[in-house]
Amino acid sequence: MCSNFEAIKSDRAFLLNFPEPPKLEFSKEIFPTYNTPLVFSNKGNIEWRLAKFGMIPQWAKELKYGRHTYNARTETVAEKPTFKNAWHKNQFALIPVETIYEPKYKDGKPHWYGIAREDGMPFTVAALYENAVINGEQVRSMSMLTINADQHPFMKQFHAPNDEKRSLIVIPEEYREDWLNTNFEEAHEFFFEMPDEFISFPKIKRG
Repeated sequence: MCSNFEAIKSDRAFLLNFPEPPKLEFSKEIFPTYNTPLVFSNKGNIEWRLAKFGMIPQWAKELKYGRHTYNARTETVAEKPTFKNAWHKNQFALIPVETIYEPKYKDGKPHWYGIAREDGMPFTVAALYENAVINGEQVRSMSMLTINADQHPFMKQFHAPNDEKRSLIVIPEEYREDWLNTNFEEAHEFFFEMPDEFISFPKIKRG
């Protein structure tokens, strides 16, 4: 599961070949409930908006709900109360990312590693988004979709030794618009395994 990532740099958004985004303010490093750029399709038009990392369903009462809903398992997303409304309403989105962070366990302790494209290009992660009203204010939020990675040669090295290995879903450039405009009955066609062009490296501690 991914609970931390580096959002796309504003001056690199053009590399995704989407329409130019509006000026958005967000942190370089994203954790649950932080605002981050999100790309989605509005009646066929590609739009950029800020969204909170961690799904906040329409019936939630507090923003802190998103601290525990930042990942959605593809195996159960259609039934889970938090995600099923967004899923059945085809609220698919993309998170533009520079790097994601996952733990490797060494001597029983987690050591955080970055995962990024070897060529340094930003990439897009499959997500669901939702709209809710919290304390009278409109809130857009999202969750990353994840698939099993127990047998994946690269992704299986992350997370605790006895935990199930999970991977987010990277949507390649040629499928981005198709993903944004798909429906829940066909979404499984885009559940790609992590491609070969990704590498890992120790996370740099910020002093």
